[in-house]
Amino acid sequence: MARTDLTEWRGSDRAKAAAVLMLAWVALLWALEAIDTATGHALDAYGIVSRDPDELADVVPAAFMHFGFAHVAANSVPLLIFGFLAALGGIRRFLALSLMIIVVSGVGIWLFSPSYANTAGASGLVFGLFGFLVVRGFVERRLLEVGVGLLVGAVWGSSILLGVSPSDTGVSWQGHLFGLLAGIAGAFLFRRPARP
Repeated sequence: MARTDLTEWRGSDRAKAAAVLMLAWVALLWALEAIDTATGHALDAYGIVSRDPDELADVVPAAFMHFGFAHVAANSVPLLIFGFLAALGGIRRFLALSLMIIVVSGVGIWLFSPSYANTAGASGLVFGLFGFLVVRGFVERRLLEVGVGLLVGAVWGSSILLGVSPSDTGVSWQGHLFGLLAGIAGAFLFRRPARP
């Protein structure tokens, strides 16, 4: 009998699915930036311009656009690692969590960024996945995931805290902050049932 529920897959199957998903996701970001560069940065128009009602349609696309290859490179490694670790718990849950983080981060940018700022990038998702991973183990009371969260927090915690500081005007701290809060909320909203 074939298993169609991703939560029942063997660990190696889940790991392969998570790895393929995240490699494809990051490859898409690089492909979009290549298209953006080749078209004279035409895709930058899909960034979020604050408080413009028409820009609400760009809340999701903005998470896939970047302002140059250095920008996409800065998001690629943490997105690969955090996304892979989060997707190990189930692809559908990961996709729902990611959509929630992208929307909350994007709406936070739209509401609170400086007027006429154009904001794009996957960093809101990166910060959200960080928050999810750090909190998830404690919410679900799973020792292995507590360890993963502590390790992720120890390695990336200081840079994450700097990224949500309003003192750094060169980054969208609004998107980072709202992404982080959405990821923490996602650990509660998308928690798995306790093991018997």
